[in-house]
Amino acid sequence: MDLNIFIVLICTLFAEGHSLKCYECAGLMGFCVSKEKTCPSNETSCASATFVQFIGETRFTKQAKACDVKQNCVNGSINFGLGSTGFSMQCCNTDLCNSKDVPDYNSNSPNGKQCYYCDDTSCLNKLNCLGSEDSCITAKVTASQTVKGCITKTICDSASQASQGFKDFTCCQGNLCNGAKSFTQNLLFLSWPFFFYILIH
Repeated sequence: MDLNIFIVLICTLFAEGHSLKCYECAGLMGFCVSKEKTCPSNETSCASATFVQFIGETRFTKQAKACDVKQNCVNGSINFGLGSTGFSMQCCNTDLCNSKDVPDYNSNSPNGKQCYYCDDTSCLNKLNCLGSEDSCITAKVTASQTVKGCITKTICDSASQASQGFKDFTCCQGNLCNGAKSFTQNLLFLSWPFFFYILIH
């Protein structure tokens, strides 16, 4: 056998034999039935997350487990005034290490920061940010629909190119910095494998 072909075969077998395996699921709290998945080579962490979503006064709690990249493993919340999502994530890098559920993200005390948010009539409503929400956001849902609110900075710092979600995503710091002409950083929305799925379902 040609030496080069032999080396390629050995490397392939070694890579396949050492691919990370993680539990994968998405569902309501207590109904996240996990299955094992072999991760793609670029996803070197196993993630477990709990999402708490509020729409008005209604509370939804969901769980997710998946392969992911370490940079996406952040905790915090996004608050659009009329609805919000807080999430807790834990990541690890050994086979099937994401078996445990993550406690709820719980931080609902005002932190003194304010951002604008949009309702049906205006995008100049003032919103009191909660917990770790230390930045303001502006995002385009569609060409004619904009959302604004508070967000945890680590979410903005983790943002990367995405094929779905908000079209334009802008983060800034400073009270009420997300007015019409106060943008400091243009980003695309998060491409997390399961975060966006949980957020919109």
